[in-house]
Amino acid sequence: MFDFLVAAVDWFRAVWNDWHSLIRIVLIIFGAMIARWILLASVKRVVSSLISGIKAKKANRRQLDLTSPINQERVVQRTRTMGSVMRNFITWSIAVVAVSAILSELGISMSAIAAGAGILGAGLGFGAQSLVKDLISGLFIVFEDQFGVGDTVNLGEVSGVVESVGLRVTQVRDFDGVLWYVRNGEVIRVGNHTQGWSRTMLDIALPYGSDVTNAQTVLLRAARTVAAEHSENVIDEPEAWGIQVLNGNQVVVRVVQRTKAGKADEVGRALRLAAKHALDEADIKLATDSTVINVNTGK
Repeated sequence: MFDFLVAAVDWFRAVWNDWHSLIRIVLIIFGAMIARWILLASVKRVVSSLISGIKAKKANRRQLDLTSPINQERVVQRTRTMGSVMRNFITWSIAVVAVSAILSELGISMSAIAAGAGILGAGLGFGAQSLVKDLISGLFIVFEDQFGVGDTVNLGEVSGVVESVGLRVTQVRDFDGVLWYVRNGEVIRVGNHTQGWSRTMLDIALPYGSDVTNAQTVLLRAARTVAAEHSENVIDEPEAWGIQVLNGNQVVVRVVQRTKAGKADEVGRALRLAAKHALDEADIKLATDSTVINVNTGK
Protein backbone atom coordinates (compact mmCIF):
# COMPACT_ATOMS: atom_id res chain seq x y z
CA MET A 1 0.00 0.00 0.00
CA PHE A 2 2.81 2.36 0.88
CA ASP A 3 4.57 1.61 -2.41
CA PHE A 4 1.33 2.39 -4.27
CA LEU A 5 1.03 5.78 -2.59
CA VAL A 6 4.64 6.60 -3.38
CA ALA A 7 4.13 5.62 -7.01
CA ALA A 8 0.98 7.74 -7.20
CA VAL A 9 2.79 10.77 -5.78
CA ASP A 10 5.66 10.30 -8.19
CA TRP A 11 3.23 10.00 -11.10
CA PHE A 12 1.40 13.15 -10.03
CA ARG A 13 4.70 15.05 -9.77
CA ALA A 14 5.72 13.92 -13.23
CA VAL A 15 2.37 14.92 -14.72
CA TRP A 16 2.47 18.27 -12.90
CA ASN A 17 5.97 19.04 -14.15
CA ASP A 18 4.99 18.25 -17.74
CA TRP A 19 1.47 19.70 -17.81
CA HIS A 20 1.27 22.17 -14.94
CA SER A 21 0.37 25.10 -17.21
CA LEU A 22 -2.46 23.21 -18.90
CA ILE A 23 -3.74 21.91 -15.56
CA ARG A 24 -3.78 25.42 -14.11
CA ILE A 25 -5.62 26.76 -17.14
CA VAL A 26 -8.26 24.03 -16.81
CA LEU A 27 -8.59 24.77 -13.09
CA ILE A 28 -8.93 28.51 -13.79
CA ILE A 29 -11.70 27.89 -16.34
CA PHE A 30 -13.47 25.43 -14.05
CA GLY A 31 -13.17 27.77 -11.07
CA ALA A 32 -14.47 30.72 -13.11
CA MET A 33 -17.51 28.70 -14.21
CA ILE A 34 -18.25 27.59 -10.64
CA ALA A 35 -17.83 31.13 -9.28
CA ARG A 36 -20.09 32.56 -11.99
CA TRP A 37 -22.76 29.94 -11.32
CA ILE A 38 -22.71 30.59 -7.56
CA LEU A 39 -22.83 34.38 -7.93
CA LEU A 40 -25.60 34.32 -10.56
CA ALA A 41 -27.64 31.95 -8.41
CA SER A 42 -27.17 34.30 -5.44
CA VAL A 43 -28.30 37.32 -7.46
CA LYS A 44 -31.33 35.40 -8.76
CA ARG A 45 -32.28 34.36 -5.24
CA VAL A 46 -31.94 37.89 -3.86
CA VAL A 47 -33.99 39.39 -6.72
CA SER A 48 -36.71 36.74 -6.31
CA SER A 49 -36.86 37.38 -2.56
CA LEU A 50 -37.18 41.13 -3.04
CA ILE A 51 -39.89 40.76 -5.67
CA SER A 52 -41.82 38.30 -3.50
CA GLY A 53 -41.66 40.71 -0.57
CA ILE A 54 -42.87 43.61 -2.72
CA LYS A 55 -45.77 41.59 -4.13
CA ALA A 56 -46.73 40.50 -0.62
CA LYS A 57 -46.96 44.14 0.43
CA LYS A 58 -48.97 44.93 -2.70
CA ALA A 59 -51.58 42.39 -1.62
CA ASN A 60 -52.34 44.67 1.31
CA ARG A 61 -54.15 47.59 -0.32
CA ARG A 62 -53.49 49.85 2.65
CA GLN A 63 -49.76 49.76 1.95
CA LEU A 64 -50.19 50.74 -1.73
CA ASP A 65 -50.30 54.41 -2.69
CA LEU A 66 -52.01 54.42 -6.10
CA THR A 67 -51.13 58.03 -6.84
CA SER A 68 -47.43 57.73 -6.05
CA PRO A 69 -45.10 57.78 -9.08
CA ILE A 70 -42.78 55.42 -7.19
CA ASN A 71 -45.08 52.50 -6.47
CA GLN A 72 -44.59 48.81 -5.94
CA GLU A 73 -44.71 47.96 -9.65
CA ARG A 74 -41.93 50.44 -10.35
CA VAL A 75 -39.81 48.96 -7.56
CA VAL A 76 -40.31 45.48 -9.02
CA GLN A 77 -39.15 46.68 -12.46
CA ARG A 78 -36.15 48.45 -10.96
CA THR A 79 -35.22 45.33 -8.97
CA ARG A 80 -35.30 43.21 -12.13
CA THR A 81 -33.21 45.78 -13.97
CA MET A 82 -30.60 45.86 -11.23
CA GLY A 83 -30.54 42.06 -11.27
CA SER A 84 -29.93 42.09 -15.04
CA VAL A 85 -27.10 44.61 -14.67
CA MET A 86 -25.51 42.63 -11.83
CA ARG A 87 -25.58 39.45 -13.91
CA ASN A 88 -23.84 41.25 -16.77
CA PHE A 89 -21.29 42.77 -14.41
CA ILE A 90 -20.52 39.41 -12.79
CA THR A 91 -20.10 37.68 -16.16
CA TRP A 92 -17.78 40.36 -17.56
CA SER A 93 -15.72 40.64 -14.36
CA ILE A 94 -15.13 36.90 -14.05
CA ALA A 95 -14.32 36.66 -17.76
CA VAL A 96 -11.71 39.44 -17.51
CA VAL A 97 -10.09 37.92 -14.41
CA ALA A 98 -10.05 34.42 -15.95
CA VAL A 99 -8.57 35.62 -19.26
CA SER A 100 -5.90 37.61 -17.42
CA ALA A 101 -4.96 34.57 -15.31
CA ILE A 102 -4.82 32.31 -18.38
CA LEU A 103 -2.60 34.76 -20.26
CA SER A 104 -0.30 34.94 -17.25
CA GLU A 105 -0.03 31.15 -17.22
CA LEU A 106 0.92 31.28 -20.90
CA GLY A 107 3.65 33.78 -20.10
CA ILE A 108 1.93 36.70 -21.80
CA SER A 109 2.13 39.99 -19.90
CA MET A 110 -1.05 42.10 -19.81
CA SER A 111 1.04 45.27 -19.65
CA ALA A 112 2.74 44.25 -22.90
CA ILE A 113 -0.65 43.68 -24.50
CA ALA A 114 -1.85 47.09 -23.33
CA ALA A 115 1.29 48.74 -24.69
CA GLY A 116 0.91 46.92 -27.98
CA ALA A 117 -2.76 47.90 -28.21
CA GLY A 118 -1.79 51.54 -27.85
CA ILE A 119 0.38 51.24 -30.95
CA LEU A 120 -2.56 50.07 -33.07
CA GLY A 121 -3.53 53.69 -33.52
CA ALA A 122 -6.56 55.87 -33.48
CA GLY A 123 -8.96 53.18 -34.67
CA LEU A 124 -8.66 51.10 -31.53
CA GLY A 125 -8.69 54.28 -29.48
CA PHE A 126 -12.02 55.36 -30.94
CA GLY A 127 -13.42 51.87 -30.37
CA ALA A 128 -12.37 51.88 -26.73
CA GLN A 129 -13.81 55.37 -26.36
CA SER A 130 -17.19 54.16 -27.63
CA LEU A 131 -17.10 51.18 -25.29
CA VAL A 132 -16.36 53.37 -22.27
CA LYS A 133 -19.14 55.75 -23.33
CA ASP A 134 -21.61 52.84 -23.54
CA LEU A 135 -20.63 51.55 -20.10
CA ILE A 136 -20.85 54.95 -18.40
CA SER A 137 -24.20 55.68 -20.07
CA GLY A 138 -25.49 52.28 -18.92
CA LEU A 139 -24.55 53.05 -15.33
CA PHE A 140 -26.37 56.40 -15.41
CA ILE A 141 -29.45 54.79 -17.02
CA VAL A 142 -29.67 52.27 -14.17
CA PHE A 143 -28.86 54.53 -11.23
CA GLU A 144 -31.07 57.38 -12.48
CA ASP A 145 -33.88 54.88 -13.15
CA GLN A 146 -34.51 56.26 -16.64
CA PHE A 147 -36.13 52.98 -17.67
CA GLY A 148 -36.18 49.37 -16.57
CA VAL A 149 -37.17 45.88 -17.63
CA GLY A 150 -40.84 45.85 -18.67
CA ASP A 151 -41.07 49.58 -19.42
CA THR A 152 -42.59 50.84 -22.65
CA VAL A 153 -40.12 53.40 -23.98
CA ASN A 154 -39.33 55.60 -26.95
CA LEU A 155 -35.57 55.80 -27.57
CA GLY A 156 -35.76 57.87 -30.74
CA GLU A 157 -35.69 55.49 -33.68
CA VAL A 158 -36.80 52.52 -31.56
CA SER A 159 -39.99 52.19 -29.51
CA GLY A 160 -41.18 49.15 -27.61
CA VAL A 161 -40.90 47.17 -24.39
CA VAL A 162 -37.54 46.87 -22.61
CA GLU A 163 -36.57 43.20 -22.21
CA SER A 164 -33.04 43.59 -20.86
CA VAL A 165 -30.82 46.41 -19.59
CA GLY A 166 -27.08 45.73 -19.64
CA LEU A 167 -24.07 47.88 -18.97
CA ARG A 168 -23.36 48.18 -22.71
CA VAL A 169 -26.55 47.26 -24.58
CA THR A 170 -30.29 47.58 -23.97
CA GLN A 171 -32.68 45.14 -25.64
CA VAL A 172 -36.03 46.56 -26.79
CA ARG A 173 -38.84 44.52 -28.36
CA ASP A 174 -40.89 46.72 -30.71
CA PHE A 175 -44.61 46.27 -31.37
CA ASP A 176 -43.92 44.19 -34.49
CA GLY A 177 -42.01 41.66 -32.41
CA VAL A 178 -38.54 42.74 -33.59
CA LEU A 179 -35.83 42.67 -30.90
CA TRP A 180 -33.56 45.73 -31.13
CA TYR A 181 -30.12 45.96 -29.53
CA VAL A 182 -29.49 49.60 -28.63
CA ARG A 183 -26.07 50.73 -27.43
CA ASN A 184 -26.48 52.76 -24.25
CA GLY A 185 -24.09 55.41 -25.53
CA GLU A 186 -26.44 56.08 -28.46
CA VAL A 187 -29.46 56.79 -26.25
CA ILE A 188 -29.79 60.57 -26.45
CA ARG A 189 -33.34 60.93 -25.15
CA VAL A 190 -35.78 58.60 -23.40
CA GLY A 191 -39.56 58.75 -23.45
CA ASN A 192 -40.91 56.42 -20.75
CA HIS A 193 -44.61 55.60 -21.10
CA THR A 194 -44.78 53.45 -17.95
CA GLN A 195 -43.14 55.58 -15.29
CA GLY A 196 -45.23 57.47 -12.79
CA TRP A 197 -48.60 57.90 -14.50
CA SER A 198 -50.08 58.14 -17.99
CA ARG A 199 -52.96 59.97 -19.62
CA THR A 200 -55.39 58.88 -22.31
CA MET A 201 -57.06 61.56 -24.45
CA LEU A 202 -60.23 61.27 -26.51
CA ASP A 203 -60.77 63.86 -29.24
CA ILE A 204 -64.26 63.92 -30.76
CA ALA A 205 -64.85 65.91 -33.97
CA LEU A 206 -68.41 67.25 -34.18
CA PRO A 207 -70.13 69.20 -36.95
CA TYR A 208 -69.86 72.94 -36.50
CA GLY A 209 -73.54 73.36 -35.62
CA SER A 210 -73.57 70.70 -32.88
CA ASP A 211 -74.59 71.32 -29.27
CA VAL A 212 -71.09 71.17 -27.73
CA THR A 213 -72.36 71.37 -24.13
CA ASN A 214 -74.67 68.39 -24.57
CA ALA A 215 -71.92 66.41 -26.34
CA GLN A 216 -69.45 67.05 -23.50
CA THR A 217 -72.06 65.97 -20.95
CA VAL A 218 -72.66 62.70 -22.82
CA LEU A 219 -68.92 62.03 -23.19
CA LEU A 220 -68.18 62.77 -19.52
CA ARG A 221 -70.96 60.43 -18.44
CA ALA A 222 -69.46 57.67 -20.57
CA ALA A 223 -65.96 58.45 -19.23
CA ARG A 224 -67.17 58.21 -15.61
CA THR A 225 -68.71 54.82 -16.36
CA VAL A 226 -65.40 53.58 -17.77
CA ALA A 227 -63.52 54.99 -14.76
CA ALA A 228 -65.83 53.08 -12.40
CA GLU A 229 -65.36 49.84 -14.36
CA HIS A 230 -61.57 50.28 -14.46
CA SER A 231 -61.11 51.78 -11.02
CA GLU A 232 -57.94 49.72 -10.45
CA ASN A 233 -56.26 51.39 -13.44
CA VAL A 234 -57.41 55.03 -13.26
CA ILE A 235 -56.35 58.01 -11.17
CA ASP A 236 -58.71 60.90 -10.42
CA GLU A 237 -61.92 61.70 -12.27
CA PRO A 238 -62.15 62.23 -16.05
CA GLU A 239 -62.06 65.82 -17.27
CA ALA A 240 -63.51 67.68 -20.23
CA TRP A 241 -60.95 70.10 -21.61
CA GLY A 242 -63.43 71.81 -23.88
CA ILE A 243 -62.92 72.83 -27.50
CA GLN A 244 -59.48 72.04 -28.91
CA VAL A 245 -60.08 72.80 -32.61
CA LEU A 246 -62.57 75.22 -34.12
CA ASN A 247 -63.02 75.85 -37.84
CA GLY A 248 -65.75 76.25 -40.40
CA ASN A 249 -66.36 72.52 -40.75
CA GLN A 250 -66.02 71.01 -37.28
CA VAL A 251 -65.56 71.45 -33.56
CA VAL A 252 -63.20 69.11 -31.72
CA VAL A 253 -63.80 68.53 -28.01
CA ARG A 254 -61.43 66.65 -25.74
CA VAL A 255 -61.99 64.36 -22.76
CA VAL A 256 -58.99 63.12 -20.75
CA GLN A 257 -58.45 60.47 -18.09
CA ARG A 258 -55.34 60.06 -15.96
CA THR A 259 -54.32 56.40 -15.51
CA LYS A 260 -51.69 54.30 -13.86
CA ALA A 261 -48.42 53.93 -15.72
CA GLY A 262 -48.78 51.67 -18.75
CA LYS A 263 -52.59 51.49 -18.56
CA ALA A 264 -53.43 54.37 -20.90
CA ASP A 265 -53.98 52.15 -23.95
CA GLU A 266 -56.26 49.73 -22.11
CA VAL A 267 -58.38 52.50 -20.59
CA GLY A 268 -58.33 54.42 -23.89
CA ARG A 269 -59.80 51.48 -25.82
CA ALA A 270 -62.59 51.11 -23.27
CA LEU A 271 -63.21 54.88 -23.34
CA ARG A 272 -63.52 55.00 -27.13
CA LEU A 273 -65.97 52.09 -27.12
CA ALA A 274 -68.10 53.67 -24.40
CA ALA A 275 -68.05 57.03 -26.22
CA LYS A 276 -69.22 55.34 -29.44
CA HIS A 277 -72.21 53.73 -27.69
CA ALA A 278 -73.06 56.92 -25.78
CA LEU A 279 -72.99 59.11 -28.90
CA ASP A 280 -75.14 56.62 -30.81
CA GLU A 281 -77.73 56.55 -28.01
CA ALA A 282 -77.79 60.36 -27.85
CA ASP A 283 -78.05 60.54 -31.67
CA ILE A 284 -74.98 62.78 -31.88
CA LYS A 285 -73.32 62.67 -35.28
CA LEU A 286 -69.59 63.02 -35.86
CA ALA A 287 -68.00 65.39 -38.33
CA THR A 288 -66.68 63.98 -41.59
CA ASP A 289 -63.49 64.81 -43.40
CA SER A 290 -65.27 65.39 -46.67
CA THR A 291 -65.51 68.97 -47.91
CA VAL A 292 -68.22 70.15 -50.26
CA ILE A 293 -66.91 72.33 -53.10
CA ASN A 294 -69.36 74.47 -55.09
CA VAL A 295 -68.18 75.37 -58.58
CA ASN A 296 -69.83 78.26 -60.42
CA THR A 297 -69.87 77.50 -64.15
CA GLY A 298 -71.49 80.80 -65.09
CA LYS A 299 -74.72 79.22 -66.46
